[in-house]
Amino acid sequence: MQAFNQRIEQTLQTRINQGLDRQLRCVEGGNQLMICRDNQQWVNFASNNYLGLANDDKVVLAWQQGLRLFGAGSGASPLVTGHSTAHQMLEDKLCDWLGFERAILFNSGFSANQALLFSLLEKGDVVFQDKLNHASLIEAAMLSPATLKRFAHNDVEDLSRKLANVDASSLVVTEGVFSMDGDVAPLKDIAQIQGNALFAVDDAHGIGVLGEKGGGSCQAAGVKPNFLVVTFGKALGISGAAIMCDATAGDYLTQMARHFVYSTAMPPAQAYALTQAINQVQHDDWRRTKLDELSDYYEQSMCHLPGFRSTPTAIKPFIIGDSARALDCAKFLSQHGIWLSAIRAPTVARHQARLRITLTALHEQSHIDQLAEHVEQWLEVSA
Repeated sequence: MQAFNQRIEQTLQTRINQGLDRQLRCVEGGNQLMICRDNQQWVNFASNNYLGLANDDKVVLAWQQGLRLFGAGSGASPLVTGHSTAHQMLEDKLCDWLGFERAILFNSGFSANQALLFSLLEKGDVVFQDKLNHASLIEAAMLSPATLKRFAHNDVEDLSRKLANVDASSLVVTEGVFSMDGDVAPLKDIAQIQGNALFAVDDAHGIGVLGEKGGGSCQAAGVKPNFLVVTFGKALGISGAAIMCDATAGDYLTQMARHFVYSTAMPPAQAYALTQAINQVQHDDWRRTKLDELSDYYEQSMCHLPGFRSTPTAIKPFIIGDSARALDCAKFLSQHGIWLSAIRAPTVARHQARLRITLTALHEQSHIDQLAEHVEQWLEVSA
């Protein structure tokens, strides 16, 4: 026990010494435009609530209606008694929206990604992953019996060379929108070179935001992968995830995905609310229009500042480089009423520490003015 305690203490101290320790910050009133705590307020530029649905009145009312109809929890795993009419309604809604035959529901995007790779991959298989894929995807591949090969970020030529050198059952995995850089994968180009490999896309940050009626990165690119992972904790404003696939693959995952088989199903009231959220994503085009307008305004307001990086999405990384300076900038902004997170290694590469700025349909141009003003002030005082 002493050896474990020493290891834990040394690891924590090393994180502190490197400026990489993380702290929980408790907020009041949910994840809204204005974050409140201890009678203070900050403008929230750190949320994935891209379309502003997390506190939307219709979504909240739908969850309350779901609670009255189905109670607080599912009470069992999906294959026992946990799969309700609310879950089936959500699955049907997803399939109709995204054009797949099956939707397998999970309690988080992390578990959906891991379930997909753990279920599909066997010894002798090869999985190709973009180097900037989410930790859930990279970790699942590393822990699976398959061989992991990573290709340079968004580099189709590198992926093509690696695919050509492999004669084995293969799976290509990428994100649709990369969560720390805000750039979009070249999905059409990847689909054209995948050959006999299966193709999987994690569209956590694209679904609801990109494409016609919010159909996501793949819909916008005119691509239909073999597997599409969509999460509900970003643009849909709630939580959970689904793997979209054909009927045969859906039956396979229902049997073999341990995260599905052995986990209590999501609360049916949550599934009921998610169906309402999808309805609003499909019909509230104004949310995406406003997000696009705010993105353009952000680019105009911030493009002259060192650290600015242009992106086609609502994710706007502001590169600072040094972890300590990134923390200092986030602290400075907090003192001036702006809530942001300093993203450091290992979430991003060393010397690529940044502010991860995210826009939502709840922001106004005045909030971006406030952000730009104070980032510029910090750059001046910290030079």
